[in-house]
Amino acid sequence: MSNLALASTLVFVAVTILLSMRQKLGLEKEIIVGTIRSAVQLLFVGYVLHMVFDAKHPLFMVVIVAAMIAVATWNVGKRAKEIPGIKTRIALALACTEAVTMALLLGFGIIEAIPQFIIPISGITIGSSMIVAGLFLNAMKREMDAARGEIEALLALGATAKQAIHASIKRSVRSGMIPTLDGMKTTGLVQLPGMMTGMIAAGADPVEAVRYQILIMFVLSSAAALTAMLLGLLSAPLWFTEDGRLRVQDVKKL
Repeated sequence: MSNLALASTLVFVAVTILLSMRQKLGLEKEIIVGTIRSAVQLLFVGYVLHMVFDAKHPLFMVVIVAAMIAVATWNVGKRAKEIPGIKTRIALALACTEAVTMALLLGFGIIEAIPQFIIPISGITIGSSMIVAGLFLNAMKREMDAARGEIEALLALGATAKQAIHASIKRSVRSGMIPTLDGMKTTGLVQLPGMMTGMIAAGADPVEAVRYQILIMFVLSSAAALTAMLLGLLSAPLWFTEDGRLRVQDVKKL
């Protein structure tokens, strides 16, 4: 794509801004900031990846993956920032999901141990896991409000904190996984995923592009399940105070 063609895509941003102004949505500033940030961030990442791909040093891959996990943790952690220790649990869940995913992909020889495979797939995996973690925390906050009576009744009857919150965690895990599962059901019928579309646009054989997209979809389904379940298990104690009371008041302030 030429620089002129790339610059001409700003017409889509202009249309979005005009629609926001016409409908008085007040989103003009956010659209402009988002446009600039996304362009700068992607260009920066492009040059960094160019350097990493040339160097082929394992340390660079580790640093980039760790940075992805750190940024994802910070972004998701804002959704439940008043729950002490939640960011540590998020980071651990994301790191475990990434480790298991890469171990399986490399262990079975599905991908080569080179930056061109590890970094993009790690980015897709961590990004999807970040969304699942955010959906899980949003669902848990609603559960802590809606199921307060149920949880406190179970605690009064002698249930442990883990037993009392189990049903809420189960419902939240399902909520976090639903978008990923729905996406799998409609892929190819309603939408052509980005990786597949990009490969086809770059001239790859459509069947080969589909093969890679199937790999990514299966990886994302596994990552969604691992992230939601791990975060549910790891975060369960954090929804209670040290003396076993539900953190309902803190959650309502989020």
